[in-house]
Amino acid sequence: MEQLTPAKVTPADPPGGAAGEAEKRRALRKMKLVALSFLLGATLVFLLTSWAQSAGWPGWVGYVRAAAEAGMVGALADWFAVTALFRHPLGLKIPHTAIIPNKKDALGNSLGDFVGSNFLSEEVVRDKLRRVEIARRLGAWLAQEENAERVTSELATMVRAAVKVLRDEDIQAIMEQAVARRIIDKPWGPPLGKILQGVFADGAHHKLVDLMCDRAYEWVRDNHTTMLRVVSDRAPSWSPKFVDEMLADKVYGEVLSFAWAVKTDVNHPMRLALDKFLGEFAQDLQTDPDVMARAEQVKGQIVHHEEVQRLIGSAWSTAKEMLLNAAEDPSSELRRRVRLGLVSLGSRLVSDDQLREKADGWVEGAAAYLVKNYSREITTIITDTVERWDAEETSRKIELQVGRDLQFIRINGTVVGALAGLVIYAVAELLF
Repeated sequence: MEQLTPAKVTPADPPGGAAGEAEKRRALRKMKLVALSFLLGATLVFLLTSWAQSAGWPGWVGYVRAAAEAGMVGALADWFAVTALFRHPLGLKIPHTAIIPNKKDALGNSLGDFVGSNFLSEEVVRDKLRRVEIARRLGAWLAQEENAERVTSELATMVRAAVKVLRDEDIQAIMEQAVARRIIDKPWGPPLGKILQGVFADGAHHKLVDLMCDRAYEWVRDNHTTMLRVVSDRAPSWSPKFVDEMLADKVYGEVLSFAWAVKTDVNHPMRLALDKFLGEFAQDLQTDPDVMARAEQVKGQIVHHEEVQRLIGSAWSTAKEMLLNAAEDPSSELRRRVRLGLVSLGSRLVSDDQLREKADGWVEGAAAYLVKNYSREITTIITDTVERWDAEETSRKIELQVGRDLQFIRINGTVVGALAGLVIYAVAELLF
């Protein structure tokens, strides 16, 4: 099978786009002309002084000629050196020329190793983060209301995007399997009994008992006719009616008095008996197999009830709608609480030294873990990107960025070469 090679791409354009690149190209062209003018100037001086020297001009012409000759050599040598970085001089494939196109991948690997060794080491990252004081800066930024609102808005956008991307049926299945199913599969008796035992021991159920007693008394008080009818219906057929009415009134009065006593006396034997019954029931839910089995039967009836199944099925839809509405409404309680929480967190990060140290430690630890375990993958981004660049285009863009400064090497080579030639010629004249 033919091996596929990645397509070559061009490196990204410099900041400023096409206009910025055109400006850099004009500046590079201008500096090349300046450097070339120095070479042409040295050449012209050399030709003139050579003619003057052959025509018998005074000895100082030799000094000028030597300086011009050395300047020419320096200019040509530096032109060759600068050109060899980006292309073959005059199109001649001389060894060790066109260095950037030919050594692009090696340069990318070296750059990746350099970044990995000097910027992505654990010590460097920890030291940098420690000096930056990220927690303090983040806290000061979050403590400002407008910044907290900005973060809240971004979080709301993320929540909306995540909720809309998720498929309802997938989330519903997860909720049923991970939440509802786990709750249903576990026995309800022991945990429910433990909860009730704690509630009854603390007396938290007394308010419910008070409510039931109040309602019982009110029902008896408001249903005198019903009580009379119950007693009359159960009286013997031979009993006179006025006797039944007297007996019904008597029974009603006793029941009403009993209901009032239970309602007003917190230590009534009925209340105490109810407390005892509830305590025993809570204990039986945890220890009595029969009660526990009946609790499971009740659980099954509740869970498989049509309304309960409908509630479970619509749980995600309801939660999704609530999340979307809360995320989209800037004045919602959810966003308000998130915003206040962020402001509070920011203030604490500024004022609480212990919390700030913990946060800095978490950040340092996370960053150190990343560079320790994934520094190679991070530097691979550099090497792989450079490998995918087109060699000629890469060379052209690098020359566009640094070529203008490199032309000063040619100018300096001409000047320094001329001065060196002048000194050498003068020393030679003095010695010989």
